[in-house]
Amino acid sequence: MSAPSAVSLRCVTASDLDMLYAIAAELDTWEERSASMPAPLTRSAFDARLMPSETASDKDVRFVIDLDGRAVGSVSLFDFDDLARHAEVGIALQPTARGKGIGAEAVTQIIEFAFTRCNLHRVHLQTIASNLAAIRAYEKAGLVIEGHLREHAWVRGHYEDIVVMGVLRSQWSARH
Repeated sequence: MSAPSAVSLRCVTASDLDMLYAIAAELDTWEERSASMPAPLTRSAFDARLMPSETASDKDVRFVIDLDGRAVGSVSLFDFDDLARHAEVGIALQPTARGKGIGAEAVTQIIEFAFTRCNLHRVHLQTIASNLAAIRAYEKAGLVIEGHLREHAWVRGHYEDIVVMGVLRSQWSARH
């Protein structure tokens, strides 16, 4: 399925906060989005996470994924390494936006941003091995499987491998 042409990345606005909170608080997909222990997330705790702190990185880049003028998720770059010139990608989509090519297009756009605007050399991410739809979307966006961290994540009652995926700027440039 081809990606919708109306997918774009934009700044977070106040009108996006309810949607972002709903995704962040979704326990069914917690392990796909976070390495922390699943727990109910209150709105006040979510709002506090959005406030900058002295320990927060001012380099983290977060966009809302917009589809035809409607916010459907977020995509970000974080854990920047200034010396080696790499960062990690994270993405979260509303349930209704999954499986439609939106995630692959958003990851493609954030990788383009990472290489052309942030001057990164490498972009990488991690996902649980059972999230096959995400792995396919990331491959469609140009990332390749680099390895597995065996039984590295506790996911809904059992251990799972973490799949490490990445792309180098040279690979990206050759493809585009």
